[in-house]
Amino acid sequence: MLADLQSIAGRAAERNYAVAAFNVFGFEDASAVVRAAELLEAPVILAANVPAIRHMPVHLMGPLLRGIAERSSVPVCVHLDHGGDFHTVMQAVRHGFSSVMYDGSQLPFEENVRRTREIAKAAHAFGVSVEAEIGSVGYSDPALNMKHELSDPEETARFVDETGIDAVAVSVGTVHRMERQGAAIDFARLEAIQEKVSVPLVIHGASGVPDEIFERLVSTRVGKINIGTALRMSFGEALREELRRQPEEYDRVRLFAGPMAAVQETAARKIRLLGCGGRGR
Repeated sequence: MLADLQSIAGRAAERNYAVAAFNVFGFEDASAVVRAAELLEAPVILAANVPAIRHMPVHLMGPLLRGIAERSSVPVCVHLDHGGDFHTVMQAVRHGFSSVMYDGSQLPFEENVRRTREIAKAAHAFGVSVEAEIGSVGYSDPALNMKHELSDPEETARFVDETGIDAVAVSVGTVHRMERQGAAIDFARLEAIQEKVSVPLVIHGASGVPDEIFERLVSTRVGKINIGTALRMSFGEALREELRRQPEEYDRVRLFAGPMAAVQETAARKIRLLGCGGRGR
């Protein structure tokens, strides 16, 4: 069933679990993620980021993911991840996404507020939830030249109040595209933020979070946790093994069977770590 971010992340933030938002690129991995969620009776978020909608344009990706969501037995949110401008975000709104993220985190604070507020007002008019980022979660690749700045609690509260967003992504120690689980979460900062903010908090770059940290993380007001690299690594490793095992196989469907089973297994493991199993009944 199709769900919106505000309802599923809000419920999670209040009840000490978090909903996993998995970055997906098409039918196969989105279906694998939803299968994992259905087996665990868990809500889940299918997140299409900018590289995904470059690969499959938003007017195709939106209806595809929405169709998968509507046919699922559990709540599934269809989410635009890291939309960088008004046009991209509103394209997602028009083409079936039930929630969107606008990422103005590389901008000066006042400009981030202005653009986020404009997008939130427009998206809310269509009944679509809005996430935005304050501070800036960096990237593991320094060549990208992206700012990495921890979120300030006072500034985060002001940002939420002035924009009217439904969920706020905060920077508390994670880094995008980490291939090792070495992220150190600043829990003192996270707790200071949650004391001042009433909307659900969002953690990006969680593939780098050690498994044993998730239990503490979901005991806070974090309601949504983004995971992308872990799925890509599972897919890539399994595909390489499949090609070694079947060097003369050329059928795409057959070659993808093993890798998608690996994606499903990884998604299921992360859902369990977030305490989300059984929450989609």
